[in-house]
Amino acid sequence: MEAGAAGPDQQTQYARGALAGYLWALGRGEPAPITAQATDGAPELKVMTAETDAATVQMEDSTQRTVPRDYIHGVHDALAWVCGHTDNKPMAPH
Repeated sequence: MEAGAAGPDQQTQYARGALAGYLWALGRGEPAPITAQATDGAPELKVMTAETDAATVQMEDSTQRTVPRDYIHGVHDALAWVCGHTDNKPMAPH
């Protein structure tokens, strides 16, 4: 993700969300990027899957959104890939 390597002022919301998802999956981001649930270290697969599901709910229902849709989309795509739910590496939407 080229945008992820850019400085913070040049990152897209999607790239910020993907980065937040990756860092949280590695146990380096507190709290969870969508639900804000606290975890101790790297979350288990079932916890990452639940966070992916929470992102899906927020993307589908604007009344549930707590952060920008593109950010949520980035978190979702990163965690879905980390969890093995997709073989597609997260890429910025076109």
